[in-house]
Amino acid sequence: MVAGGTPSKKDASYWEHGTIKWLGSTVCQNQKNIENQPAHSRDFSRESLQYHLVWCTKYRKQVLVGNIETEFKRQLQLVMDELPGTIMEMEVMPDHVHLLVDCSPQFFIPDAIKRLKGQTAKKLFELFPDIKKSLWGGHLWNPSYCAVSVSDRSIEQVKQYIREQKPKE
Repeated sequence: MVAGGTPSKKDASYWEHGTIKWLGSTVCQNQKNIENQPAHSRDFSRESLQYHLVWCTKYRKQVLVGNIETEFKRQLQLVMDELPGTIMEMEVMPDHVHLLVDCSPQFFIPDAIKRLKGQTAKKLFELFPDIKKSLWGGHLWNPSYCAVSVSDRSIEQVKQYIREQKPKE
């Protein structure tokens, strides 16, 4: 490897195809192809994965409204700040949530969802104890969720879809 971490054809595990170059376990692309894309960097690699995540409240109860919705969005961002990813788009409906996240490969979806749902529920129950009255068993979230990978070509369509979930007032 040459100084500065740039791959070299002299390296034993170097491989190249078009604009994609591989060195060991690291993938590199020409800078012009990835400059304006959200990405997570380490040394000379750039990684970017996007997922559309959706989950519902238990029994589809419409509890995510008003101050609860506002606080939920804030808590969701705080939890996401602790994970290896960022929220690109978010919409909270009274009974479900849509997120578009950009993340690194270390973002393990089941663990991330567990933290997002668990920590936000705990905080909302602390701040708004009356929520439990409309939910049997004391659970805010349905145990299931939907996670769909999003390609670079469809990011804008998914963002628009998420933005248009809530009718404009």
